[in-house]
Amino acid sequence: MAKDLNDRFAIPNALHFELDEHDMERAVIKTPQAEAIVYLQGAHISQYQPAGQKPVLFLSSKSNFAAGKAIRGGIPIIYPWFGEKKDDSKAPMHGFARTSQWQVDFAQPIGDFVQLGLRLDSPQHSDLRLIILIGALLNIHLQATNVSNAPLTFEEAFHTYFAVSDVRNVFVQGLAGTTFIDKTDQTRRKLDTEPMIRLQGETDRVYVNTQSTCRVFDMAERRCIKIWKTNSATTVVWNPWTGKAKTMSDMGENEWQRMLCIESANAADNAITLQPGAMHQMSAFISLEAFDPIATLANRQHSPDAQQRRAG
Repeated sequence: MAKDLNDRFAIPNALHFELDEHDMERAVIKTPQAEAIVYLQGAHISQYQPAGQKPVLFLSSKSNFAAGKAIRGGIPIIYPWFGEKKDDSKAPMHGFARTSQWQVDFAQPIGDFVQLGLRLDSPQHSDLRLIILIGALLNIHLQATNVSNAPLTFEEAFHTYFAVSDVRNVFVQGLAGTTFIDKTDQTRRKLDTEPMIRLQGETDRVYVNTQSTCRVFDMAERRCIKIWKTNSATTVVWNPWTGKAKTMSDMGENEWQRMLCIESANAADNAITLQPGAMHQMSAFISLEAFDPIATLANRQHSPDAQQRRAG
């Protein structure tokens, strides 16, 4: 199968297809700008690393690489429901897209970038198209079309696992003033009043009605991961912390410290409803920025909100 894919879609000195040690098909991208790996099962980006940088994505050392098993790390594609299926507790968590075998639509160079197109057709339900642009930044574009004869309501997410030096020492900016559903506290709705989030325990927050750009400031690495998006009204922030991580068979010991999920999504209040034949598109962009940790902390400590909390 890899030979057939290479005959049709390989790009010399940039992209080829291969079987990994588990006989899983994947696309391998290597250019002067970046390296990446995309598994055809789940259309799953397991690695993205711009030239001269450390990996942007986290991948568990105990990830499953087997047919029908979700990969722990990288960027799983969540569709058509987020979490448990509301009307069927036995349905696969986070939908079927992340464990289904996708097909290659096209591959082409665009300047310094490589563009890879994948598709997943579900007769009587929907057609999915995923376009991945790999270079100095990473762009993911998901297109869903309702091919059924009735309205289709779905949730979707790029469940992105970012690699960090220590999740206890990173800050997330961009969600101040946004309401979130706290899944660690009986799904209570809360208002985030912090100018930056610093995780201090298990975190599972579904921020609704936000299209804001987020930044993850990694103090030890002196780098900032920037995440911006279009047609996504939900942002999810997740880390299992030590207790829950111990119950996860596909998470290595203490690896929860080296990952942070910031997910571009449409979920909960922001679920999408499509009429027959209609199409919806969602995109996310990921890039790296340098920053000064001292200045970043100073801005956080001297923000009006921080001063007001100290005064109170």
